[in-house]
Amino acid sequence: EAQLVESGGGLVQAGDSLRLSCVGSGFDFDSYNMGWFRQAPGKEREAVSCISAVDDITYYTNSVKGRFTISRDNANNTVYLQMNNLKPDDTAVYYCAAGCSVVALVAYWGQGTQVTVSS
Repeated sequence: EAQLVESGGGLVQAGDSLRLSCVGSGFDFDSYNMGWFRQAPGKEREAVSCISAVDDITYYTNSVKGRFTISRDNANNTVYLQMNNLKPDDTAVYYCAAGCSVVALVAYWGQGTQVTVSS
């Protein structure tokens, strides 16, 4: 059974940093583009960042460019999202995903981790 387990969310102040981690199991992690999505209350789930299975090509939504960095460690089936200079608008539930960059392309989802940024 495929599984993605996120960790690293929390409550921080504007300007702070957080690092999200996601460990995958039960599927061929190396073969999947991996991504982070987020969903704020009353809003649709959106892709924040993606990293390709080959060559580690990355994608960032405009609002996080220059602040967030995605990376992956295939040896440990882990994908990370380093989030710096967090803003209140980054507040959301963050989901790890196998597949990117739209919801329709996601094969597996994590359970989500809450990130709250206070002003």
